[in-house]
Amino acid sequence: MPIRSSRGRAGAYRSVWQWPLRSPVNLGISIVVLVLVVAGLVFVGGKLGGSAGNGGLLAAGEGPSESAQPSTGYAPPSTTPTPTALPPVTPLTPRELPLSAAPPEALAAARNWTAAWVNHPPGTTNERWTAGMRPFTTDEYLGVLAAVDPSNVPATAVTGPPKPTRVSPRSVECEVPTNTLKLSVLVVDTDAGWRVSRYDRV
Repeated sequence: MPIRSSRGRAGAYRSVWQWPLRSPVNLGISIVVLVLVVAGLVFVGGKLGGSAGNGGLLAAGEGPSESAQPSTGYAPPSTTPTPTALPPVTPLTPRELPLSAAPPEALAAARNWTAAWVNHPPGTTNERWTAGMRPFTTDEYLGVLAAVDPSNVPATAVTGPPKPTRVSPRSVECEVPTNTLKLSVLVVDTDAGWRVSRYDRV
């Protein structure tokens, strides 16, 4: 018959816990049963843990074995191209010609350019000054001359013809005298004709 009251259940629990203490025989039986239960739990736990550990070791050991590759004993050929030595390059130097080979057109361009360079009356603007040199100047050098103040040019007249000092197939360097100094003018052969690309004061 089931125990329905809480007092009855408490009494039943108390009788169960007190049973091993009623006699030495009951105590011995209780100890043996407890030892057997603990041993069984330890045995079952060891079986489950061992099978899980073996499976984990096997799974961990299978990874490297699949990706491992046998050594061939030599390195694969490199795909980097081997640099090759280039043949020596002969430096390019302009071939010089006799001074008498200077084209008249180059000398005329140097003289006309210098005549425009010394033509700067007081009040002359840079635009007007460079406009006079434009027909005899390369486009690149016109950009340089655009930053020059004409009032800083000391010469006011050309006093002699240009004299070539260095002649090459596509360029002529000559000196042009003025009333205050000499100019070293470089004239180059362009698609538009001979044009001044640089000047220096001698």
